[in-house]
Amino acid sequence: MQHHDVGRRAVLAAAAAALAVPRAGAQLAAKPKVTVISQWSSGPSGAAMVALGKEFEQQGGTWEHNPVPGFTTEMMNKLRAQIIAGDPPAASQLKGPEIAAWSKIAPVVDLDATVQQAGYEAVVPAELVRLSKPHGQWIALPIQAYRINTLFVSKKAADRIGLTTLPATWAAFNAAAEKMRAAAITPVANGGIKWDDGMKWEIALCGISPEAYRKAVMQLDAKTLKGPEVLAAFRQFRKLGDWSDPGRAGQDYTTFIPRFMKGEMGMLLMGDWAAGVYKRGGFQVSDYMVGPAPTDDGKIAFDLNSDEFLFWQNKEPEFQEGQRLLAKIVMGKEFGPLFCQITGSIPVRSDTDLSAAGFTNQQREASRSMGEATKANRIVLSLAHNMAQTNQITAAMIDVLTEFVHDNRISPEDGQTRLSDAVDNVR
Repeated sequence: MQHHDVGRRAVLAAAAAALAVPRAGAQLAAKPKVTVISQWSSGPSGAAMVALGKEFEQQGGTWEHNPVPGFTTEMMNKLRAQIIAGDPPAASQLKGPEIAAWSKIAPVVDLDATVQQAGYEAVVPAELVRLSKPHGQWIALPIQAYRINTLFVSKKAADRIGLTTLPATWAAFNAAAEKMRAAAITPVANGGIKWDDGMKWEIALCGISPEAYRKAVMQLDAKTLKGPEVLAAFRQFRKLGDWSDPGRAGQDYTTFIPRFMKGEMGMLLMGDWAAGVYKRGGFQVSDYMVGPAPTDDGKIAFDLNSDEFLFWQNKEPEFQEGQRLLAKIVMGKEFGPLFCQITGSIPVRSDTDLSAAGFTNQQREASRSMGEATKANRIVLSLAHNMAQTNQITAAMIDVLTEFVHDNRISPEDGQTRLSDAVDNVR
């Protein structure tokens, strides 16, 4: 693992320090140590970090995890404060375009040699490779992946309308929703907070056309933003809003889980982490149907969310050893099962064996889908989960989407114009 040039003075100081220490052989080699900042303090993600820490210690390292629960901004404020104080962590949880943005704030570690040695690049989706090496060298490593466009259907609600398979297209989804409404079931178990609302629109667009999604959301192509697919996504989004509980504003989707399981609510469009939440709530896989959200052309499309560790430069030998060890663990084949079986996510390595008992059929299906979507170039990056754009652009787009879904007086055409204008204003 090479480090970028840290300046002549630092190199001279390090050389002088090295001369001052008598070399007493291998027994004085620095003990690997890492400090890690993440948002994950509790629940499955917190438990997964504890498991990673134990593995790190078993391999001879000293592990220190400093979680900052709450919004991403709170974690970033802590990270910024530490960087300004000249004390960045060995690694911090970041994702999407923020990796490139943050890597300009302080020196980061060049992981190229380590990644090459592990043959890692060949087994990770190309979209993640691109985010992990924004300036040409690997500086961050993906930890886990989630499929955003996942559909959960309450088994009790499905039984009441005679639904036996997941709706594969938006037309089939809409027909099922109408049947549920006729049976006095609230068709959509959506929460009403910003990321959740924004995510419904992106799931709609991804299912209408991943190509249009890539152009409109990831490349901010003006023509596509004003085009027919984005308008169709607004029309579908309006339906999803109308089928949700009118009292949902400001509610987390988890508020509605008991009603969903009882069959009072029918369908949930949510990242596949919802399965982990159901499991923790004491519900069984037999309580719901799960699989990919609708795609109108019948092919697999995968809307990706993924967390990464960004590695920060540190002159202390024990931190450099610790970063090498952490990188080795994260890239290893055993890491996916260790971490993802706890969080319900899917391993980023496409060659992970998911036949082990700790994985669910849902994880196996989502992992296969990710592999197929990678080959077919049908992976897109999540807008609502800060994968597709920087925070500023994401916030502007999500503001338009949430206002639209909570105000029926805004037509789909107006919603589309507002979205296009919002993007122009922050470009």
